Amino acid sequence: MLSFKQQKRWDRHAGLWIAFFLLHNHMVASQDPDTLPATDGIPASPQEVLALLRIKRTLVDPRYALASWNESGMGACDGTWAGIKCAQGRIISIALPAKRLGGSLAPEVGNLVGLRKLNVHDNVITGTIPASLATITTLRGVALFNNRLTGPLPTGFGKLPLLQAFDVANNDLSGAVPAEIASSPSLNILNLSGNNFTGTVPSDYGAFRGQYLDIGSNSLTGPLPSVWTSARLLELHVNNNQLTGSLPEQLGNVLTLKALSVATNGLSGSIPASYARLTALESLDLRSNNLSGQFPPGFGGLPLTSLNVTYNNLSGPIPAFTTAFNITSFSPGNEGLCGFPGILACPVAGPATGPTTAEETASHRKTLSIQSIVFIALGGTLATILLVVAIILLCCCCRRGRAADGGRDKPERSPEWEGEVGGKLVHFEGPIQFTADDLLCATAEVLGKSTYGTVYKATLENGSHIAVKRLREGIVKSQKDFTKEVDVLGKIRHPNLLALRAYYWGPKDEKLLVYDYMPGGSLAAFLHARGPETALDWATRIRVSQGAARGLVHLHQNENIVHGNLTASNILLDTRGSLITASISDFGLSRLMTPAANANVVATAGSLGYRAPELTKLKKATTKSDVYSFGIVLLELLTGKAPQDVSTTDGAIDLPDYVAGIVKENWTAEVFDLELMKGAAAPTEEELMTALQLAMRCVSPAPSERPDMDEIIRSLAELRPDERFQSPRTHSEGTSA
Repeated sequence: MLSFKQQKRWDRHAGLWIAFFLLHNHMVASQDPDTLPATDGIPASPQEVLALLRIKRTLVDPRYALASWNESGMGACDGTWAGIKCAQGRIISIALPAKRLGGSLAPEVGNLVGLRKLNVHDNVITGTIPASLATITTLRGVALFNNRLTGPLPTGFGKLPLLQAFDVANNDLSGAVPAEIASSPSLNILNLSGNNFTGTVPSDYGAFRGQYLDIGSNSLTGPLPSVWTSARLLELHVNNNQLTGSLPEQLGNVLTLKALSVATNGLSGSIPASYARLTALESLDLRSNNLSGQFPPGFGGLPLTSLNVTYNNLSGPIPAFTTAFNITSFSPGNEGLCGFPGILACPVAGPATGPTTAEETASHRKTLSIQSIVFIALGGTLATILLVVAIILLCCCCRRGRAADGGRDKPERSPEWEGEVGGKLVHFEGPIQFTADDLLCATAEVLGKSTYGTVYKATLENGSHIAVKRLREGIVKSQKDFTKEVDVLGKIRHPNLLALRAYYWGPKDEKLLVYDYMPGGSLAAFLHARGPETALDWATRIRVSQGAARGLVHLHQNENIVHGNLTASNILLDTRGSLITASISDFGLSRLMTPAANANVVATAGSLGYRAPELTKLKKATTKSDVYSFGIVLLELLTGKAPQDVSTTDGAIDLPDYVAGIVKENWTAEVFDLELMKGAAAPTEEELMTALQLAMRCVSPAPSERPDMDEIIRSLAELRPDERFQSPRTHSEGTSA
């Protein structure tokens, strides 16, 4: 079982290895071990079998993951040895992630002269990285992250001609950061973060040829390289070190850069003007440094979706960014900043004048004093008048907005979208702030309806989009109980859970829940209603299932919350960027509802095919019933069929019964969605069968036979362990019906 700290590491490294294999899907089958069968019928050489057995002896295997590695050496290349793939009698891949393996890596690993991938991440392996590993010229990928490895990084990896991904993050490695590995000719992903590396950042890193470079969370000192010639770099992370000096001006020439994190260092100086040229930059984290000066001209035009400059000494006006950032992107710190909407206006410079005499100054002070007295006397009356005028203008504005919404260029306002100023609006942490007036005057279009209520896409006056769930009348607890429960939900934050940003309780008991808007819609719509031009390949489906699983684990183990209504419609997708990410919505809503309303939700889930069979009698959802619903979603991803649409010649049946019937007739291959088999990233037969067996365990009629969610996460990681992480970026969340 993964600890919460390890789970956070999963989220932080999300997509790293997915990106590697997606970016290199042009590799032919003879090169990529993940596209090859476990065996080609040629037995392994005695020397390589001995090397594997030596590796087994130096590892500690409490879960008997290596039980199939028999001491006779028989069958090493016939597909029966766990985690082993071969080609032409040579071992080309060792994949043993998350097996709780301890011990150390034997130096005999260097005898596997045809090895292309070593993947033993998320174990508890200790000792040093064998120097012999850096001598294998066929090596393409090394994944040793999340272990307990110590000592320096061996030299020689930079000379390997085919090495494309090297990740040793979150170990206890020490010594200087090796310069030569950054010069590797084919290296695309380099992750050395979360170790104890010391010294300065070598200048070679400014010429890194790959797309992902992370040397954060070490003990590095000195300045960053001043010369940057990278032509393909997408993400650079040097956060949580002890770096000093200024931000390198030439980094502004890396026009491919999408994410830059230099947070929690000792950097000083201003933000270079060249950074306004980073027109691909989506995420920028400069917090906790000593930066000063103003934002460069044109900086607000960058396509940033995530920004944090807090705890610096910046000053001057805040640019009008394309994304409406929260004040928490700029403060605490930066007392000299101004111009944030509704918070701090920038001073307006008056006409230039010559020096004043003492007599003129005294006269000016006298004049100001008289003006102050007048304003103090009239202040109360003027404030009252202005308040009345503002309310009249607001009402007129809203009425005109409602009248204009029927126009061709604006979304049609639903007749249900009503509200009155004067209710209670409570904000939780989030990127967009608005008033009750802004909310109630927003244009809105219906996205969907459910037993809980209606969901709208609302457009605020500044053009920002939010998702608003208007709860049905008569299903919510009293205001006192509602407020107590909703305050708990508003504090829940996890990358795979849709965050509640605000709620509104109107003067006529109108209840609105506000979330970020997710443009990708629901998994149900994406899976069953997308156009033929939109692909949904194996890697994406596994990534979506892993995201949903991580969200459920957090709910079950950290929040003590049962979802109770998990469906494909409640798994929302962010389709912006190169990777599709998933978030679960509607969690915890049962805590806001009356018992009668919750019973209705359970009944609806049953009609849609997601309800666990025991809920027919128990009427109360459990973590095991959530596992059942997750299993149905996993079957949807594997079969491409909606559970409520499955039918046979005898009529409609449950999706698990449909799958079981086909498997029983030995037509298992007919179960899977044909789109899974397209492209270079198509799954192996072993992966498909493992995923199907996992899904069928989840939907077992007996709750005790269903796995826990943390076990499901481990099983999903073993399906495509190199693809379980998402790219570190901001999660733009939305909501479902």
